[in-house]
Amino acid sequence: MFSKTRTRTSTGASSGAVERLGEALRDADAVVIGAGAGLSTSAGFTYSGERFEQHFADFEAKYGFHDMYTGGFYPFETPEEYWAYWSRFIWINRYTDPPRDTYGVLRELVRGKDCFVLTTNVDHCFQRAGFDKRRLFYTQGDYGLLQCSEPCCRETWDNEELIRRMVTEQKDMRVPTELIPRCPRCGRPLTTNLRADGRFVEDAGWHAAAGRYEDFLRRHGSGKVLYLELGVGFNTPVIIKYPFWRMTRENPRAVYACINQGEAYVPREIQGQAIAIPADIGLVLTQLTAPTHITSEAAL
Repeated sequence: MFSKTRTRTSTGASSGAVERLGEALRDADAVVIGAGAGLSTSAGFTYSGERFEQHFADFEAKYGFHDMYTGGFYPFETPEEYWAYWSRFIWINRYTDPPRDTYGVLRELVRGKDCFVLTTNVDHCFQRAGFDKRRLFYTQGDYGLLQCSEPCCRETWDNEELIRRMVTEQKDMRVPTELIPRCPRCGRPLTTNLRADGRFVEDAGWHAAAGRYEDFLRRHGSGKVLYLELGVGFNTPVIIKYPFWRMTRENPRAVYACINQGEAYVPREIQGQAIAIPADIGLVLTQLTAPTHITSEAAL
């Protein structure tokens, strides 16, 4: 168990902390990236403000909600309205590139490293940035997949073509009735493959990814591992944060690093092995790629 009192670093990205992280990254034999919503926020995938107004001003005017997150819980009266909203939401948050290349910078930063990604994000940004899909574990689902709403089976279905049609063919915030997706097995409505309740489908791909992740952890459990946590808060700490703390404590050769705007914490039990940077993730990653943080092989 970890102490209830957490140590919080000072505000901002100190040069010393960034230097230490750069050294830990260079020294690591393996890197485990744990990514939460804060990473995609840093990349520009925001759910309110200008981006919301650009894509959902008509929904705001008609239904009265003011951000994408709230819209996801709105009790639309018809499936045609529901899928008009969700198709637009999925299209801009799954099938378009984020405004900033934060994921691309991260990919270059770990290039050449033995690396695995564990993420609660469902926006597919890691694969779009070129990360190896066999080194990714999306624990909470994928905006790009549909599942039976019952569910009657442990299968999922790709939705890109359907979502594209819904977006292009919707009128007055309604999709054509014939586009409403139904389960090919039982005929019930399909829904998004997102972990919202006990009906979430962990399909064969999910279990295969979980197995690859566990195998990676076993192979590197006692080595020089950097557990790099990016944008993870305390909404679901049992998925990434707490396991990273535990694995760091159990391995004296490991380093835990947390980058999260305004919310970077370290428990006392691993302070000597930890780096906390409460600053914008994109800014810190960019600083790490600067020449002063890159040691060439010739200099080693």
